[in-house]
Amino acid sequence: MKPVLVEVTRRIAERSAATRSAYLGRIERLLQRPPGRERLGCANVAHAFAALPAGDKFRVAAEQAPHLAVVTAYNDMLSAHQPYEVYPAIIRDEARRRGATAQVAGGVPAMCDGVTQGLPGMELSLFSRDTIAMSTAIALAHDVYDAALLLGVCDKIVPGLLIGALHFGHLPCVFVPAGPMGTGLSNSAKSSVREQAAQGRVGRDQLLAAESAAYHGPGTCTFYGTANSNQMLLEAMGLHVPGAAFVHPQAALREALTREAVGTALSITERAGARFTPIGRLVDERVIVNAMVALLATGGSSNHLIHWVAVARAAGIVIDWTDFADLSAAVPLLARVYPNGSADVNQFQAAGGPGFVLRELLQSGCLHADVATVSARGLAAYGEVPALDGGRLHWNVLPAAPGDADVVRTAAAPFSDSGGLKLLQGNLGRAVIKTSAVPDDRHCIEAPARVFTSQAAFLAAFNAGELERDVVAVVRFQGPRANGMPELHKLTPPLAVLQGKGYKVALVTDGRMSGASGRVPAAIHVSPEALAGGPLGRVRDGDLIRLDADAGTLQALVGEAEWAAREPATMPGDEAEAHAHDLGRELFAGMRRNVKSAEEGAISWM
Repeated sequence: MKPVLVEVTRRIAERSAATRSAYLGRIERLLQRPPGRERLGCANVAHAFAALPAGDKFRVAAEQAPHLAVVTAYNDMLSAHQPYEVYPAIIRDEARRRGATAQVAGGVPAMCDGVTQGLPGMELSLFSRDTIAMSTAIALAHDVYDAALLLGVCDKIVPGLLIGALHFGHLPCVFVPAGPMGTGLSNSAKSSVREQAAQGRVGRDQLLAAESAAYHGPGTCTFYGTANSNQMLLEAMGLHVPGAAFVHPQAALREALTREAVGTALSITERAGARFTPIGRLVDERVIVNAMVALLATGGSSNHLIHWVAVARAAGIVIDWTDFADLSAAVPLLARVYPNGSADVNQFQAAGGPGFVLRELLQSGCLHADVATVSARGLAAYGEVPALDGGRLHWNVLPAAPGDADVVRTAAAPFSDSGGLKLLQGNLGRAVIKTSAVPDDRHCIEAPARVFTSQAAFLAAFNAGELERDVVAVVRFQGPRANGMPELHKLTPPLAVLQGKGYKVALVTDGRMSGASGRVPAAIHVSPEALAGGPLGRVRDGDLIRLDADAGTLQALVGEAEWAAREPATMPGDEAEAHAHDLGRELFAGMRRNVKSAEEGAISWM
């Protein structure tokens, strides 16, 4: 393996020794208990299985057949989750065929960030992750299950399900994806229309037509944002049936993979069996590092610099942005999928997809190969692709060359020798920048600051023509404590317009931009956030800001004495009041008060 991989894993293990040991100790104590149906009182058991068909009741109570929990994020607001409507019936049927039983243990909320972009609902989005984790815990707290199947795809849903499942680390768990929607209007064409709309060159009718042509059916959005990055990471962690990530929801192969997930869960459920694999043991520091590598090698969503810190902590493992940055310097970029390229995830899958990338990473020493997975064939199985032959599911070896070298590459001929993620440090705090989509000549920007406290204020200045110059837009009071750390995608089209006009443009914010941050250099997740006394509060209009992704620095070029003497700005009262009320925001006040920083995973449960 590459020395950097070994070193980063070693220091994570050392840093996490006490918390990981305590976590594993809790798992072992739980595993000493008898199964739930033996441990619970008769009334408890009767309540648990009251609604089961008589045959299933006999199986689970008398025959002590394995009993599977299904935790589902189904709703039909999310196109990616609409296919889950029929999964419980498929899972129950397959469980019966294999001599087991299954129940929907509970549902978790799942919101669509695409619907809430730029709206108050987006202020609940990040906190929905921990709400989903708590909802998963409520579902599994019935404590009568031998294993769990977790149904989720999108942005906060997979991290939330995973955090919740890791708090039941004694249970074997398999994640069950639903796949991407078919290719519609290309992502580049959609972005072009958005930029034209930002300039007033097309109207609402044309913009809506373009958006509807891009987002047009059941399945995940086809760009490589947080939702599809989730699926890549689960493949790298060995928590899917191998190759399940990017198969279309309506393909026959999709149902076969869902049924195989039931068999996979059952194969790792017998406590006395050689393959017993509870999720808390499976997800160790090596598996967390594998997920980080897969994210970097594919130019995945920067949201995971928050989410996977929280996921790791749920398993007693402590990681930080320095770990990501050090891995990024040694991990090759093997995929170009929009916004890091022109291909969508369907083209990525056709070119070799996750299987091709994981095989190349394994063969080049960029992954820990000796890890547990839910597949009996280990991590190598995730370097192959599933197929149906006469109704039988099998896996094919991928060719040595990619199907499309503009989309995926071998480790010997990568798009870049590094993963395209940089840690930025300086007198403005610690931040991250995703450089894989940013042109090389934009990696260093030095320009005067224009300070905003909301997306709306930035858009008003843009529409008034006040930003037609070199500018670093500083958008502060967007962190988790201030307003739940919403994604700031409304900024992307106007910033791209300004950059397209030849101006030197950058964004610096304590908010999020996620996997669709695009071509404009953006220093995001600045920590500590402004509301927590972070240095973004000291920035004034006209300050010269230098963002240097190559050097890894983020500086306000202000004299040290003047900088130290400045009083940090406070959040405007009207802004604070607006973020505290209406549309459910009051219910999340406790999370805003208690949440940790972005680099600590924006965790609200510790």
